Amino acid sequence: MANRKTIITCAVTGAGAYTQKMKAVPITPAQIAAECLAAASAGAAVCHIHVRDLDHGGTSMELELYREVVERLRESGTDLVLNLTTGAGARYIPSADDPLKPGKGSTLTSPEIRVRHVVELKPEICSLDIATMNFGAHSILNTPDHLRRMGAAIREAGVKPELEVFDIGHIDLAIRLIAEGVLAEPPFFQICLGVPGGSPATPEALLALKQFLPRDAVWGGFGIGSSSFPMVAQCVLAGGHVRVGLEDNLYMSRGVLASGNAQLVERAAHIVELLGGEIASPSEARVILGLSGEAR
Repeated sequence: MANRKTIITCAVTGAGAYTQKMKAVPITPAQIAAECLAAASAGAAVCHIHVRDLDHGGTSMELELYREVVERLRESGTDLVLNLTTGAGARYIPSADDPLKPGKGSTLTSPEIRVRHVVELKPEICSLDIATMNFGAHSILNTPDHLRRMGAAIREAGVKPELEVFDIGHIDLAIRLIAEGVLAEPPFFQICLGVPGGSPATPEALLALKQFLPRDAVWGGFGIGSSSFPMVAQCVLAGGHVRVGLEDNLYMSRGVLASGNAQLVERAAHIVELLGGEIASPSEARVILGLSGEAR
């Protein structure tokens, strides 16, 4: 492994309603912002942010919830790099009676709605799923036309997309969108492993996807659940950056729940350092990712 700085991204809260099992998963904007700050203190340079419905704890796309999280973090004075998700709004569950009609639980909406918080709040990074696939028990739809519309809006806002890929075909599509000028160069890829319907969280899968990335790409990766910490080590050894957080994994070890995001970040930082690496600060992460800092 090259002795270089490793960016730790913390995905502090995802879309799943984990609250009955895991009280440490943040729900309110105040809790989400506090978890981001705790993760930053533990070594995270980037925080990947979803927001949650305040009534039932599930996924939300509410602009004002994003605004409150972002304003709290900006007012805190943190140097943390903010990464807002655009993954919400892609889920499609066909009705049992008519598959052309969405069933209960579908969230599929327009590209413009999916990126409105990014256009409005202008974080330095936002995620962009390059994936139409089975995702556990449902499907997510990101058609090339939708990706072009989202990509154009993200680029116009001056935000760098983190290209989330779950399989080799997603990388191929991203490369074509880069060639079209929809996505700016150099790209930033996030290799997502272990989701049922995507590539497994194994060293072989990681290396297979890595070899299809553009030569100038900056990349990171992660595994979900019990593969989270092993994939931290694998990504570092393969020359990539890493991601952990309660979106991806609730446990420190079998049957032992994490106390919060900071504990997961501390473990990731320890793994990086054990392997001879160093943790990138937010300012170092900006240099690595080619961020101007103007969209903060």
